[in-house]
Amino acid sequence: MAESWIFLSFFLSFSLISTVQSRSISPPTTLHTLDVSDSIQKTINVLSFTPHNTLQSLQTQSEDSSLEFSSSFSTFSLPLHTRSSIHKSSHKDYASLVKARLARDSARVNSLQTRVRLAVNGVKTTDLNKFGGEELQVPVISGTSHGSGEYFSRVGIGHPPSQVYMVLDTGSDVNWVQCAPCADCYQQSDPIFEPASSSSYSPLTCDASQCQYLDISECRNNTCMYEVSYGDGSYTVGDFVTETVTLADSVQVKDIAMGCGHNNEGLFVGAGGLIGLGGGRLSFPSQINATSYSYCLVDRDSDSTSILEFNSQTPSGAVTAPLLRNDKVDTFYYVELTGLSVAGKPLPIPADTLKLTGDGGGGVIVDSGTAITRLRTAAYDVLRDAFVNATKGLPAAPGVALFDTCYDFSKRKSVEVPTVSFRFSNGKELGLPAKNYLIPVDSSGTFCFAFASTSSSLSIIGNVQQQGTRVSYDLERSIIGFSPNKC
Repeated sequence: MAESWIFLSFFLSFSLISTVQSRSISPPTTLHTLDVSDSIQKTINVLSFTPHNTLQSLQTQSEDSSLEFSSSFSTFSLPLHTRSSIHKSSHKDYASLVKARLARDSARVNSLQTRVRLAVNGVKTTDLNKFGGEELQVPVISGTSHGSGEYFSRVGIGHPPSQVYMVLDTGSDVNWVQCAPCADCYQQSDPIFEPASSSSYSPLTCDASQCQYLDISECRNNTCMYEVSYGDGSYTVGDFVTETVTLADSVQVKDIAMGCGHNNEGLFVGAGGLIGLGGGRLSFPSQINATSYSYCLVDRDSDSTSILEFNSQTPSGAVTAPLLRNDKVDTFYYVELTGLSVAGKPLPIPADTLKLTGDGGGGVIVDSGTAITRLRTAAYDVLRDAFVNATKGLPAAPGVALFDTCYDFSKRKSVEVPTVSFRFSNGKELGLPAKNYLIPVDSSGTFCFAFASTSSSLSIIGNVQQQGTRVSYDLERSIIGFSPNKC
C-alpha cells in the first residue's frame, strides 16, 4: 500500500512538472497582425507635417559652457530626425512620394554595389576619376531631382558652433558641410557655414594623412582639395579641413577632418552636409576612436525623433550576430546572414548564397541609407514564393515599381500575415514586425512586400527592415546587435 502511494505521488508530481513545462514552452510565432488603418493614416499625415523649427534649436554656446570630448565622456549621443519631419513634402499624394523614394533608393543601391564590384576587380575609385591631373571637376549628372538621405541629426560646426542639420550615412566615410563662399550650393534650412567666423577652422596640407585617405583629392597651393560623389548624382567639392564639431550636451570634438564644400549639388532636404558613419579611416566613428555606436530608426512616415549613441553598450537581450569587414572595401559593415524564415519555417536557401567570399564579393551589408532590403535573386525568389504561398487567402494587387508582390488591403482594418525572420550564422534569429516587411505604397490600401531582388552578388539590409530596432555596432568585439523596441 505504501509503495502504491509512493508511485501515485511520483506520478502526480511528474504529471504536474510535465504540465508546467508544456505551458512554459510556447510554439514558434507564425503570424503577425498588421495594423492597416494605422499605416494608411500615417501615409496621409506625412504629407502635412510641419517641419521642425530650426531656429528653436539654434544655440550660441560659449567656451565656458562647452565640454571638450575626452575619455571622461565615454558615452554621448545625437538626436535623429526623419527626412519627413524636417522637410515639408512637395508631393501631391503618397504614391508619388513612394516612387520618388524608390527612385533614389535604386540609384543608391546601384552605387554601393558598383563600388564593391570595382573593388573586387581591382579597380580603384581614383582610377575612374582622374580629370587630366589638373583640377577636380564635378560629375555631369545632377542630383537635384533625386535627393539623398533619410535620417538627419543636428550638430554644431566650428567655434563658436553654427548649428546645422547633417545627413547620417553608414554607407560613406567623408564628413562635409556646405561652406561660403559658394560657387554652387543647394538650398539648406540654415545659413551656409562661414569658415571665416570660426576660430577652429584649419585647412589640411596635401601631405596630411587625412588627405592621403581620400579616394579623390588634389593639391592646390599646398592645400588639400576633395571630391565626393554619390549614386544619385549628388556631389560635393571643396577644401579638406579640420574643424570642431559640437554634439548634444555641448560636447565638443576637436580636429575632425571634413570637407568644406564650395561646389555642391543634390537635394539634401535642407541639410547642410553629411556625417559619415562607415568603417573607413575618415568616418566620424573612426576619427573619435569610438568602440561602438548605435542608432534606432523610427518610422520614416513619423515626425518622432530617436537617438544616435556612441560608445554605449549593446542592450541586454539583443539578437547578436558576427560583424564582418571586407578587406576590399573598408566602409561597409557586413553581417553573417545565412538564411530567412517564413511563418516560423527556415527556407531552403543554399548556404553560400549570402556568404562574403574571400575575394571580397557577395555578403550582406547593413545600411542606414538604403530603404528596401535587396537579396540575391536565388535567396529572394525562395523568400517571395514562401511568403506568397502563406498568403494565398489575401487579395493580390498589381506590382509597384521594384515590388513584385503586393496586396489590396483597402477593405481591411487589420490583417494576419505570416512572420518573417532573419537567421544568422550563430543560430540566432531576428523576427521582424509586420510593418517592416509589408508597407503601404499609396493611401488607398495597397501594401507591398518590402524586399527586392538583385542580380548583384551584394545583398543589403535596408532601413525599412531596421525601423523600430536599435542597431548596435560593437566595433571592438566585431558584433552587431539588434534590439527591437529600444528607440
